[in-house]
Amino acid sequence: MKSFAVRGGYIVKGPKDVVSDSYVIVEGTAIREITPQLPEGITEVLGGPDDIVMPGLVNTHTHAAMTLFRGYADDLPLMTWLQDYIFPAEARFVDKEFVYLGTLLAAWEMTRSGTTAFCDGYFFEDQVGRAAKEVGIRAWLGEGILQFPSPSLQDPARTIEHSRKFIGRWLDDPLVRPTVFPHAVYTCSTELLQQAYALAEEFDLVFQIHLSETAAEVEQIREKFGLTPVRLLESLGCLSGRTLAAHCVHLDDEEIALLARTGVSVAHNAESNMKLASGIAPVPAMIAAGVNVTVGTDGCASNNNLDMISELSTVAKLHKVSTMDPTALDDCTALALATENAARALKFMGGRIEPGRPADIITLDGRAPNLVPIYNPVSHVVYAANGSNVRDVVIDGRIVVKDFTSLTVDEEALVRECRKIRKRIAGD
Repeated sequence: MKSFAVRGGYIVKGPKDVVSDSYVIVEGTAIREITPQLPEGITEVLGGPDDIVMPGLVNTHTHAAMTLFRGYADDLPLMTWLQDYIFPAEARFVDKEFVYLGTLLAAWEMTRSGTTAFCDGYFFEDQVGRAAKEVGIRAWLGEGILQFPSPSLQDPARTIEHSRKFIGRWLDDPLVRPTVFPHAVYTCSTELLQQAYALAEEFDLVFQIHLSETAAEVEQIREKFGLTPVRLLESLGCLSGRTLAAHCVHLDDEEIALLARTGVSVAHNAESNMKLASGIAPVPAMIAAGVNVTVGTDGCASNNNLDMISELSTVAKLHKVSTMDPTALDDCTALALATENAARALKFMGGRIEPGRPADIITLDGRAPNLVPIYNPVSHVVYAANGSNVRDVVIDGRIVVKDFTSLTVDEEALVRECRKIRKRIAGD
């Protein structure tokens, strides 16, 4: 069984657990030990004495293939952006090749910037799984469930059956895990939401959904059902520890308490919410109430990048200024959102560097000018670093990025194919 080492001047085992000048020993797909001395017989060593070694980051909400819509429709409110631009573009251009190439591009971007796992919901998700496996990134994937035709399913009456078949194809994969993904309460009937949740229960899967993203969504659902989106899901029996709710921007105190009581995890998408002017999610209040908050980037059409390190910096600073309290969300709490908390939301053993845990590890170049000097490595990750500082990436014991170079992506060929799709969309 192959063994190698990852060396760092700082080993961030977890947000509040840092050891100095040590080696993380990887054996097979797992972490074997953390030791101050390099064991005999190990000749391959990633990282170096100045580097920060830490758990890989987990992006809990994105639509990977939408990298190919990056910059396509900017500076618009959510519903205008979605209904007038994105839905029509998806209907016209999204097919298997689009999703495969768009996900390859996303996985390349994510791994190069330190993300080792992501949770995705879109169309033709088999192609997302195919691309994820080729690049070597972990993925939790959900085929979009909607009450109207989608690019991958023209007959919405078959949407649950369609998802069931998708689940069956990926249940036993070691790197790609299926989820159930009804898009939102405003795009799914109550019956469809209940059927989707029953499907998640049947296979013991994550149930991911957009929830209370905008004030308009909340008002629309209140007018139709006399309930907010959160309370509607509660009435349907769709809130539990398997529920991963994306956004949760517009919540009242009782809804926050309800999410905490039912064990729901929240995927906070600060930059997307800022760009679409959806609002600021009450993250400090959710954390104080005991909600398991995580971080996602959302898709590149509304962010417009997949850099989780930069996203963490935005998250930490946004909630300081929104509460006018510099202690509202500290560096350790921010890092936990994208490591330990994210792993908990996905029922995953990762998120920390410890013996026996999956070997999902990244190194940050401690000699980069923006990371010199280092007093507190966790602070540097959250406030000083960016994705371009990621030097090495290990996922499931496999070296995916080494010395800033992707080992699993034919970069020139991928860029060439993505530019062809851009020409088709732009009409060049």
